[in-house]
Amino acid sequence: MISEKIKKTKAEHPTIRIGKNGLTEGLINEIKRQLKDNEVVKIRIGIKDQDRREIAKKVAELTNAKLVEVRGYTFILMKNE
Repeated sequence: MISEKIKKTKAEHPTIRIGKNGLTEGLINEIKRQLKDNEVVKIRIGIKDQDRREIAKKVAELTNAKLVEVRGYTFILMKNE
């Protein structure tokens, strides 16, 4: 069932965008809320001057989620079991 949600999420547009303000507390709380509701969330990184893989790892760590994939400036997180 989770793999179906990941496939569906890959086909959709990102529901969260990390902008010039970076990782704010409000943004982290919104990611946590979406993970709780949907179990999988797709995030777009709008900051081009930082390492996108490091940002994805940091978000996964802060939200206690599993990093599924990083593709370009988009990544997918999955709720930890």
